[in-house]
Amino acid sequence: MINTAFRLPIAFAFVICFGGTALAEMPYSKAVQKACAADYRAHCGDYGLDTAALRTCMDKNGQSLSKTCVQALVADGQVSQAEVDRRKKSGR
Repeated sequence: MINTAFRLPIAFAFVICFGGTALAEMPYSKAVQKACAADYRAHCGDYGLDTAALRTCMDKNGQSLSKTCVQALVADGQVSQAEVDRRKKSGR
């Protein structure tokens, strides 16, 4: 795992601050599910897919997410690269 300081911001009880509730309700794509499968099992396997609890868990475990997972989340529009970079710089 790469120490990528990525966390989904808190917006609709945690979600994506730059996307509001529209993105908060956007389901994870198959590409994200595949890229983040190991991260999901390691950190958030107790939560159902596309739930607020899962998004909160991924947010809280952002620093532990793999580079592959973070890249997939960015490519899918779940988080911006600017947000990933900002959080990496801040260490959160």
